[in-house]
Amino acid sequence: MSDYDAIVIGAGHNGLAAAAILQHAGLRTICLESNHYSGGMASTVELIHGYRFEIAGSEQFPTSAQLSAELELDAVPAVPLEVMSVSTLGRGDPPFIYYTDPMKLLEHVSGVHGAEMLTGLAGLMTWAQAPARALGRFEIRREPKTIDEMFACATNEFERAAISDMLFGSLSEVLDRYVPRSDKTGALRGMMSFLGLNMTFRGPETPGTAMALAFGLATPEGDGTLMRKIRGGIGALTTHLRERFEAAGGQVRLRTPVTRILTEGKRVTGVRTGDGGEVTAPIVVSCIAPDLTVGQLLNPEVVSADTLSRFARTDHRGSYLQLHFALDGLPEFADPYRMLDDPAMQSAIGLYSTPEELQQQWEDCRRGIVPQEPAVVLQLPSVHDPSVAPAGKHAASAFALWFPIEGQREDRARLRAEMAQRVTARICTLAPNFADLITRQIVFTPRHMDRMFGAPGGDYCHGLVHPEQMGPGRPGPTGFRDLPLPVTGLYLGSAGCHGGPSVSFIPGYNAAHRALDEAK
Repeated sequence: MSDYDAIVIGAGHNGLAAAAILQHAGLRTICLESNHYSGGMASTVELIHGYRFEIAGSEQFPTSAQLSAELELDAVPAVPLEVMSVSTLGRGDPPFIYYTDPMKLLEHVSGVHGAEMLTGLAGLMTWAQAPARALGRFEIRREPKTIDEMFACATNEFERAAISDMLFGSLSEVLDRYVPRSDKTGALRGMMSFLGLNMTFRGPETPGTAMALAFGLATPEGDGTLMRKIRGGIGALTTHLRERFEAAGGQVRLRTPVTRILTEGKRVTGVRTGDGGEVTAPIVVSCIAPDLTVGQLLNPEVVSADTLSRFARTDHRGSYLQLHFALDGLPEFADPYRMLDDPAMQSAIGLYSTPEELQQQWEDCRRGIVPQEPAVVLQLPSVHDPSVAPAGKHAASAFALWFPIEGQREDRARLRAEMAQRVTARICTLAPNFADLITRQIVFTPRHMDRMFGAPGGDYCHGLVHPEQMGPGRPGPTGFRDLPLPVTGLYLGSAGCHGGPSVSFIPGYNAAHRALDEAK
């Protein structure tokens, strides 16, 4: 007899979702995690004594209502926010305030930014609906669509054109159509560009970047849950899943890297761990990057050269800088941005660059040049959730584009320090006292994310959101639709699979249910 009925590799949000589903279905399941804590990149970690930070994911993305109900995700309390984010170029332009109340949002856009921007924003959201449907962005337990099936989702010529935009157009082309360049639209255009580009390694004028914009703008049509900020940080969600899994009798084993997926013939028999031990089971769900699963954990003799080559071509070029700050107090914002002193405005503050500037910054980044004024999103989670910092203190995090990743190894430390300084300096243009409040800071590059979480190239998407890596170009639970894995009992469930990326739990959910369906 096998040691377990199922093994899940990786205790991130997808791994824990898969493990919980399998265990609740009656399969004796163990979840193996190489790190010393669970949650992966959807965890809240005490990086600085007394200060807890969200390492990568910071919001629960929209997902299927059925999935949320099955995993009881709504039982995890959210932070009620009046304003989800504030966006500005930081050049005296009026901020774009993303109110969670739709009526307040409409009043703000029309009253501050004008009817033209309101019309453009509505047009952009309408444009994104058909691409989201074509991508199957919120579908569960379904295969990725072929290109023909994507176009078949269109109900009229406008939707067909939008799907074509998504597959072949650039982010800049779509923005120019709906939100033309003007003094009033810079912040919105910068926010929309950042929303898509943080999942790519391409400038906004590059064909294919409209795909990432469509993915980022997608919202469920009727059946789904909306984006939520979680009390206690995003790690509260993964803690919930782990507790649910263990309460049902499942086991999470930390500090247990998997070095080989064991097979007999073309069937999975278990895994070998880093200490040389073996754990056996007829089902293995791998929630690490698909190309690592196939290229490093499987015996190459059981996989064809074509399959190995297909997975090996995955683009993982993460290009960002992440900073975490322990602050001695709250930033004080200067004119003309004193409205940001209002705690309601401090959940997420985007200090953006225009699409044209982002294009130039990306081209410079490829030549090893750090942006003079990086595009930055600053978060102050302790304002609305005091549990993540000591009393009277505050935790802050910043995420910025673009960090040069293609230069010489000896330049990395210099570039890291240079970009960290420029990120802080840009924040200080809004809040001059910010640098004086920092008691300690930690800086992560994509290389750190690779080493800490096994995210190849620091790519938290496990496969960037480029057209060739979405739809039929993204594997499902049993591999690519036109090139399935020739191994029975092995399922893929990471963010690099269909339904990912983002903290939506869909890939892990899909893998677990596929395993259950085939086990029956």
